[in-house]
Amino acid sequence: MTVNETEQSATETEAKPAHGVLLTDVAAGKVKSLLEQEGRDDLRLRIAVQPGGCSGLVYQLYFDERSLDGDLVRDFDGVGVVVDRMSSPYLEGATIDFADTIEKQGFTIDNPNAGGSCACGDSFH
Repeated sequence: MTVNETEQSATETEAKPAHGVLLTDVAAGKVKSLLEQEGRDDLRLRIAVQPGGCSGLVYQLYFDERSLDGDLVRDFDGVGVVVDRMSSPYLEGATIDFADTIEKQGFTIDNPNAGGSCACGDSFH
């Protein structure tokens, strides 16, 4: 393999998404706004799945400055979204959005892997 082929192979590998979670433009804008309010540019949005809740699994969505072994990172217009390797299969194809309406304000997660959720909507299976 030549140097150019090696560089091309590395570029192709880097271009592949590290995880299958999507962040909408609206959500990315909200994340940027929150980070600007805090005066921080070293944080990324971390989404994880943990055991708990009435249905078995609950989402965790928070800002994180840490880089953990096995993290999968994807950039959305300057907003880094981090998923740990254990959570990644549960979140494949999930979309994070932000709603700002009379009925709901906050981040929402549309996850095609969720077979059902509890009545309060805070956990899934």
